[in-house]
Amino acid sequence: MTFWILVCYFSILGVLCIYGGHRLHITRLFKKNGRVKHQPANRFQELPRITIQLPVFNEKYVVHRIIDATIAINYPKDRLQIQVLDDSTDETVELSRERVEHYRELGHDIVHIHRTDRTGYKAGALEHGMESATGQFIAIFDADFIPDPEILHKTIHYFTDEQVGMVQTRWEHLNRHTSTLTEVQAMMLDAHFVVEHGGRCASGLFFNFNGTAGIWRRTTIDDAGGWEHDTLTEDLDLSYRAQMKGWRFLFIQDIVCPSELPVDMKAFKSQQHRWAKGSIEVMLKVLPRVLRSKLPLKVKVEAIFHLTGNLAYLLMIINSIFFVIPSMMLRYEQPWWRVLLIDGPLFLMASVSFVYFYLSAQSAIFKSVKGKKRFIPALMAIGIGLGVNNTRAVLEALFRHKTAFIRTPKSGDGHGVARKKSYRLPASGWGYLEIALGFLYTCAIIGAIYLGNWGSIPFLVLFQNGFYFIGWLTILDEKKGQNRNDQTLNEEDLEPA
Repeated sequence: MTFWILVCYFSILGVLCIYGGHRLHITRLFKKNGRVKHQPANRFQELPRITIQLPVFNEKYVVHRIIDATIAINYPKDRLQIQVLDDSTDETVELSRERVEHYRELGHDIVHIHRTDRTGYKAGALEHGMESATGQFIAIFDADFIPDPEILHKTIHYFTDEQVGMVQTRWEHLNRHTSTLTEVQAMMLDAHFVVEHGGRCASGLFFNFNGTAGIWRRTTIDDAGGWEHDTLTEDLDLSYRAQMKGWRFLFIQDIVCPSELPVDMKAFKSQQHRWAKGSIEVMLKVLPRVLRSKLPLKVKVEAIFHLTGNLAYLLMIINSIFFVIPSMMLRYEQPWWRVLLIDGPLFLMASVSFVYFYLSAQSAIFKSVKGKKRFIPALMAIGIGLGVNNTRAVLEALFRHKTAFIRTPKSGDGHGVARKKSYRLPASGWGYLEIALGFLYTCAIIGAIYLGNWGSIPFLVLFQNGFYFIGWLTILDEKKGQNRNDQTLNEEDLEPA
């Protein structure tokens, strides 16, 4: 039994190190190729017609803002159509309809499309909007984004290259500095865009449209089979199908589109759950096609790491629940330095690559990491603490358990500060499980001290802090929402279509 516990422990840790090594690889690709400035091949002599789609669901605090910001975009009126794709079930419907009618009277080509049947959720709304879209190009902005007035002029000319099917801009964050949670989220997204997208795009590898703040060539969407809603990440799904058809994607780091980050742990975890589950659903759907295709080997290998990345959470949780503590206790008689000598390099590969990956993005954006290093402990705690939440998402995807597309509640005040009354997600008991795992590691630390197993303590503390941090914030945020009597999203709106 001792032998097999150690085999499982080191095997899983070894696989996690491979993912850590890949993180170093993608960072190296970014530093080698990703700093290249993309320039349009030419410029349109006559600007093409664009349709802007604004998918909305129960966004009464931000719907005015996104419509106003879209109207303010600098582009010829006769070449711009705006669709407000409104699936709302609350007063958002009237708020958005009134705003649309106001701007129609001023001569803008803007329409309000309200669905009472939410089949397909966001993907279904986008698909429905395509039926009446008049643009050669489709720009998409979620309700919590504020596009730059010049964003279309800055992006459209990249499509003079007939092979370019999609241009993705970088997300910026209105409330980056609101709290430690928003700072960490911003760092996570910065690395995803700058390092991952930048490295992949410049190296001829597949990357994905992020659902918003990007513009598509309409023929690319049609050629790839259109929006499909059998996964929770319709953007990732369509991105792979389009690139497999030979379309080229561009990520432009210097064009940014501000958005609002979730301000509470519950909303953040819900968003992460959707992204993690959706990525595994796309993995099951698309990866076999990628592997059977005639794509270059480097593209296939990167696709494997890209689409399977969230499986690392499942492996981490299996290890942390079943093998980390037993393996430490089984080796308590070993000198502390021997435990550190064996486990240390493996943990360093997984953790140092993690830190290097995120700080590289901060350096690229801000030209310095000054003031950012202090968030590394919180970043690592959240990375570990998300394990329960994202493992649940991965298992739901692997077992084909369908759930609703649950959008992330936003406050819309420009700073991401929770309102006195706002939307909130239904409460759950997962925070208590995370607290229980934190307590388990507290007991393990006490046991390690009692046995004199000092080499194990640094690793045990990492897991303890991660589970406690996520668990306590989840419970506190749920209590705050109940005390404010926030509007809970209707259960019938969260049921799968």
